[in-house]
Amino acid sequence: MRHRPLMTGALAALLMLLACQAPEAQGKPPASRPAPTDVSAEDYVLPPLPRAWVRLKDAFGGIHRVEVEVAATPESRARGLMWRKEMASGKGMLFLFPDEEVQSFWMRNTLIPLDMLFINSKMQLVGIIERAVPRTLTPRSVGLPSQFVLEVPGGWCQSMGVVKGITVEFEGVSTLSIVP
Repeated sequence: MRHRPLMTGALAALLMLLACQAPEAQGKPPASRPAPTDVSAEDYVLPPLPRAWVRLKDAFGGIHRVEVEVAATPESRARGLMWRKEMASGKGMLFLFPDEEVQSFWMRNTLIPLDMLFINSKMQLVGIIERAVPRTLTPRSVGLPSQFVLEVPGGWCQSMGVVKGITVEFEGVSTLSIVP
């Protein structure tokens, strides 16, 4: 009889352990959490974006080709490069807007410094914001109308000799739809 309290205690502990187990361990499907709908949320999952290329001439006549993810929908433009921890040189994101107007960007949930290149509908680089400081709410604009904005790693423009006034070319963008 001395073992009965021990067995009762062990049984109670086992029942408590089973009650606390995850649903899938009990043979039940896990309760699904709704997917976040806020595009600025860190755990929001944006569908894969189309890829393309941007070609830029530098101040010395050299050509630089940047592989880009293309943000052509309101959700992808709003998400941008938020929560990215790194971006390799030669990579970037190209934002396509339905109309040419003065564009403004902020860096609220962006973790890396970026150069922002503002391009008008005539494919001219009308302005550059260099090394935009991460995690800030400061609006960044060049004050001139643009229809496209290219974001690349901070310091890239200076290191490549890319300056305001150059002509820009896109490869693989003409077939993409721009969603207002």
